[in-house]
Amino acid sequence: MRNNLKIKRAMHNLTQQDLADKLGVSRQTVNAIETDKYLPTLGLAFKIAKLFDTTIEDIFIQNEEG
Repeated sequence: MRNNLKIKRAMHNLTQQDLADKLGVSRQTVNAIETDKYLPTLGLAFKIAKLFDTTIEDIFIQNEEG
């Protein structure tokens, strides 16, 4: 699984800390998601999608082999 979180965040001029504060998580969590080291819970994925007024599928992309 890969994601477009860093791109979405940049499009909205948010730092990792800004996004973390809006989501109620740590900056380290945002960094781990952006670098594909952590898959967010479904609840957090929904929060991210809602914040950017988009779908989960627009942010998190399933790899071809998985």
